Amino acid sequence: MTFKTHIITAAIGISVLALGTVHSNAQNKDPSPRISVSATGTSSIAPDMAILNLSVLRQAKTAREALNANTEAMAQVLKAMKDAGVEDRDLQTSNFNIAPQYKYSKPSKSGERQPPEIVGYNVNNSLTVRIRNLDELGTILDKSVSLGVNNGGNVQFTNSNSDAPVEEARKNAMQRAIAKAKTLTSEAGVALGKIVLISEQNRGRPRAKTFARAASLEVASDAVPVAAGENSYSVTVNVTWELQQ
Repeated sequence: MTFKTHIITAAIGISVLALGTVHSNAQNKDPSPRISVSATGTSSIAPDMAILNLSVLRQAKTAREALNANTEAMAQVLKAMKDAGVEDRDLQTSNFNIAPQYKYSKPSKSGERQPPEIVGYNVNNSLTVRIRNLDELGTILDKSVSLGVNNGGNVQFTNSNSDAPVEEARKNAMQRAIAKAKTLTSEAGVALGKIVLISEQNRGRPRAKTFARAASLEVASDAVPVAAGENSYSVTVNVTWELQQ
């Protein structure tokens, strides 16, 4: 090995050592102190729309008879919805099912059981309906039962546009997070630095409220009484600051 080669090798070794020292120092350097805060903001607003799930269930000895009876009843329900001002875009078939009804025989003394026998058929047709005029909701519920709806009956009160209440909840959550962080740092004798992370959990959709079963609505002599109340929207934010010491 020549003298020149020795010099090059030594230079490379020094460079690697220097890089290793820098990397080690970076690893040993303490991260800047931080504080993380979570806060939830809420906003309430009266609903302006209801979503119904109405079902027609018919039973008969044959699938054809059950289907014919179901089709006739659902056709009347659809017509009533349209007569009440519900638009085609707000009517959607959400489920259709044909299922046999079985009769099960008792086991014999030896424990043997005969195969189940089909004794009839159930046909169920479900309709999802958006009601944009809540003043008509009770009347539509009552009318639908009179025309053959005998299953379902779930009602969800919602808003056609939830952007405004969700934005209000978001602002409220951030204001709460900042206030909480200021209180904590003030008591600790430190100051907030720059924000390094913000994340959000949006629970903007209101919960569905279960209405009475449709079969029990038949007791109503007039429009079914309905209370819409308010929808509550919430947003949770997680905010991390650096601390100034």
